[in-house]
Amino acid sequence: MPIATTGPLSYGMQLPIQSQSAIFAERWEAAAGPADLAEIARTADRTGFAYLASCDHVAIPRRLADAMGTVWYDPVATLALLAGITERVLLMSHVAVVGLRHPLATAKQYATLDHLSGGRLILGVGAGHVPEEFEALGADFERRGAVLDETIDALKAALGPEEYPEFAGERFSFGGLGQLPRPAQERVPVWVGGSSPAAVRRAALRGDGWLPQGDPREKLPAQIARLKRLREAAGIEAPIVIGAITEPLYVGEPAWSVGRRTLTGKPEAVAESLRAYRAMGVHQIQVRFRSRSRSELTDQMAVFAAEVAPHLDR
Repeated sequence: MPIATTGPLSYGMQLPIQSQSAIFAERWEAAAGPADLAEIARTADRTGFAYLASCDHVAIPRRLADAMGTVWYDPVATLALLAGITERVLLMSHVAVVGLRHPLATAKQYATLDHLSGGRLILGVGAGHVPEEFEALGADFERRGAVLDETIDALKAALGPEEYPEFAGERFSFGGLGQLPRPAQERVPVWVGGSSPAAVRRAALRGDGWLPQGDPREKLPAQIARLKRLREAAGIEAPIVIGAITEPLYVGEPAWSVGRRTLTGKPEAVAESLRAYRAMGVHQIQVRFRSRSRSELTDQMAVFAAEVAPHLDR
């Protein structure tokens, strides 16, 4: 079921294991594999998480490897695996760096994923930030913002209902080329990631959703207000799903050091803190739990769904 701009605050999560940046990966993830990823996905599906998300990097240069790591699963392959072992949870690219590829190639991959999953795709897109990736693939890093704008427009055409989609732009043009299967959804939602002024504008003018990246709570209200002003000025009346990435979470009182920024405590207290996002105008929150093992993570997911989520909209 698509995430709505009305009703309860939705919650989803970025998958562990599939991306292992030193900034956020837990130690246990280094030795984890497909079986662990599958169990986490099944837990999310069973306990009511709205979506699972997977990142996109093709290759990491040595100069960034210490911080970013080189473990980055392909999002299409990863989400396709999880589509086959889950039933209801939505599957999101957060985010696909679609400027690295021709939009028809991207459309073929994600249309097939949506078709195979029964219409559970959210296509999250972003501009990318690693010059070496773009250079290796023959993509334009310096003009990646303009390329992304046109790519989004081209993808909306290529992921529509037509077997022979048509698009004519400055960089990309196609027509008379059939692509089956079509997506199961009549319209695949495109969510735009990023918090720079250009990214917020892009989300406002082209997105069905906005995925902020690293905005602390105190900065979100101003960002949301700007996004709404831009849409209003452009005459766009369709609703947009506004997201937020929460602080790291640990439900209960941890017996180990989870970091000073981690939100901890009893379920009611955690829920009270997270309700502030709803008051800002946020429709979905992306949560991340501190954990020392797969079982501790799935336990945290389950207790959050059972004891925190019911209090999110009180």
